[in-house]
Amino acid sequence: MFDLVDIYRENLAAWLPEMVQACFGTLKLAFLSFLLAVAVGLLVALLRTSANALVRAIAICYIEVARGMPALVILYIVYFVPPQIAPGVKWLALSSFTAAIIGLAIHGGAILAEIFRSGIEALHHGQKEAALSLGMTPAKAMAYIILPQAMRIVLPPVANYSIGLLKDTAVCALIAAPELMLRAKDLASSSFQPMAVFLLAAALYFVMSYPLALLARHIESRLSYSR
Repeated sequence: MFDLVDIYRENLAAWLPEMVQACFGTLKLAFLSFLLAVAVGLLVALLRTSANALVRAIAICYIEVARGMPALVILYIVYFVPPQIAPGVKWLALSSFTAAIIGLAIHGGAILAEIFRSGIEALHHGQKEAALSLGMTPAKAMAYIILPQAMRIVLPPVANYSIGLLKDTAVCALIAAPELMLRAKDLASSSFQPMAVFLLAAALYFVMSYPLALLARHIESRLSYSR
């Protein structure tokens, strides 16, 4: 314990600015991945609840495959496979940061698709039928009647997913995406003090994720109070 105090006394001034800077990369990666995952998840959820059997089958296939694979495997596929399939196509050679966003969004989109689907199907079917009987198209009924109510149901699990996504960005260090864990690995290798560096990284992950946990609790309490 006293050794850690001495290590931090000697190195914290040099480590902390670098790791805090890397935290911004982690937050940016998590935020962009979250936005893309929400868009993918909502689209797949709508396909999953479609009346067309083929469309539903495609959505189910995506959900089961993407949800059944570890996020790290998807990251490797997105980052390493396209350049090998078409070596001469430059736009397929994604940067590590872009590949990390896409890989996390593919994995998260499958998870969020099921969350959104459960929110949509939790509503009584009579609401959609009533909207259609008033002359609304199915698209308008979904946009103005079903989705606004479903969002209230799915907000707590979506907020909890965002916490897990923030922590999942750590695996992106394995494809050299610029984020906190990559910086921590570099500092641990150069300083030969892995325990001290990774404890500091753990503290910074907690600092970033705890406000999200508070937000998730606040959303849950507000929604339960308003019912």
